[in-house]
Amino acid sequence: MRDSAKTNDLPPSKDQCAPSATRHFLAPLSRVGLFLAILCFAAALTPSMIPRPPLMQGLIAGIAAAMGYTLGSAFQLAWNYLEFSPLRGRALRLTTLVLGTFCVAFAIFCLWHAVDWQNSIRSRMSMAPLDSANLWLVCLTALASFFVLIAIGRSVIQLARFLIRHVERRLPHRAAILFGSITALALVWVLANGVLAQGLFPLLDASFRQYDALLEPEYPEPVRADRSGNQESLLSWQSLGRTGRQFIASGPSAQDIQTLSGRPAMEPIRTYVGLQSSDNVTERAQLALAELKRAGGFDRSMLVIITPTGTGWVDPAAINAVEYLQNGDIASVAMQYSYLSSPLSLTVHPEYGMDSSRALFSEIYNYWSRLPHDERPRLYLHGLSLGAMNSARSFELFEMLGDPIDGALWSGPPFASQTWQRVTKERVPGSPEWLPEFRDNRLFRFMNQDGSPVPEETPWGRVRFVYLQYASDAITFFNPHTFYRSPDWLKSPRGPDVSPELRWYPVVSFLQLTFDMFLSTETPLGYGHVYAPEHYINGWVSVAGAPGWAPDAITRLKTYLSEQTRQKAAEKDGNNDLYEARNG
Repeated sequence: MRDSAKTNDLPPSKDQCAPSATRHFLAPLSRVGLFLAILCFAAALTPSMIPRPPLMQGLIAGIAAAMGYTLGSAFQLAWNYLEFSPLRGRALRLTTLVLGTFCVAFAIFCLWHAVDWQNSIRSRMSMAPLDSANLWLVCLTALASFFVLIAIGRSVIQLARFLIRHVERRLPHRAAILFGSITALALVWVLANGVLAQGLFPLLDASFRQYDALLEPEYPEPVRADRSGNQESLLSWQSLGRTGRQFIASGPSAQDIQTLSGRPAMEPIRTYVGLQSSDNVTERAQLALAELKRAGGFDRSMLVIITPTGTGWVDPAAINAVEYLQNGDIASVAMQYSYLSSPLSLTVHPEYGMDSSRALFSEIYNYWSRLPHDERPRLYLHGLSLGAMNSARSFELFEMLGDPIDGALWSGPPFASQTWQRVTKERVPGSPEWLPEFRDNRLFRFMNQDGSPVPEETPWGRVRFVYLQYASDAITFFNPHTFYRSPDWLKSPRGPDVSPELRWYPVVSFLQLTFDMFLSTETPLGYGHVYAPEHYINGWVSVAGAPGWAPDAITRLKTYLSEQTRQKAAEKDGNNDLYEARNG
């Protein structure tokens, strides 16, 4: 009997384990898990911030279903583990029928309203309504993604079972379960992070680096001495990178500005330092200062330190607007810190942008602050998206209390921006999160498509900081707490570009907003994360003024820049369509 007992206590052999592992992998799905999966699938069809194409909608719904299934299965497992009495027989069948009917009915209801919900977002963004939501594509994509994720999850469970069997000899049964489960999750986490950090991200970085080095025929080397990359420049045209060359080669000339304003204008000065200029961030900042001095940037009446997005891109809608408003009497300087897009840079190397913006600001400010007050330009900061966050982190207020800068215009600040978070959190009671008011409105103000809620005659303080943000910008209003809590921006009144049909659902809303962040640059101009020149004009006028520009002239400027931006966007879309047609 003792030998028999010992034999039964031994872990099963490999031949015994294989059929067991296969049986567990192909086991029927959990009832409770399926109920929650259907509910989460249906909830994912409801509107969020950004309109979604069918394929993306199906992917989100499938992932939501998998998350719901995981939560339901975990609940059922915990119920059984705690040895509560399970439902059996007629009670089980009746409960399954009632809950199953409710879940399926809710899913049908959501599928029926899917088109109307998407159109409720599109109408807020002045987009043409949809006639069909392509529900067959949504459902097929959701099913495929759901079963792929379930298969991955069950593979992890099999790994945990394998580990549990091999430690049960030395640990009590439940201790072995805990050890095996935690170890399996840790191994998957380490493997995933290792693949991303050591494989995917370096590959992406190398790819973006090669793309960044490509010379574009439409951006020839500048001949003007006040532009980086020309023959007299301290920086080569190649070293500026793709986004730097685009920034330097674009923008209005003095003639363009004069034609629109009707007054003599100056040539705006643009300085840019790419990642290829030096491997050291301090050396790049020193190069930026030297190049700006060479071009005569400190002889202008206004100087803007720009922190670009993750790829090094500078939004032309923002800089073109302020160059017109200042009649060309302006210089701007920017420095690249990454090849990756803002979401990837924020995830992988958040310190890169901060160190770079800090180094550039310190070099420029230290030189600027030593100049005579009546002979130096007014100093401003600007950044979009990740650039806005890093620009706000480039300085400490106490460092410049005796000699502060003049202000900043930050657009689309990411949710992780600490300055933005604090000012928004401490807003005046009753002001909405998507357009808050801060204390007496002398230091910080917020603007959207309709301007600022603060009356124009309200006096500013010594320094002016303006946040330009849209209520439909998920990069700004994403919050990890939406996993379990409704955000404040959903309270009434809502932003003008947020669907009235948008509702908060635990887990699902978090997933929707996560995907909205990656779709927020696909919206029409003036919504999501695509900031329009006419709204930049409002921001710059509030921050730095518009000397010599009458209200009707500013209105003409808004119309001109808006039409110009939309025309370029249409040409870009047309070129993309032509490329896709030629390449199948």
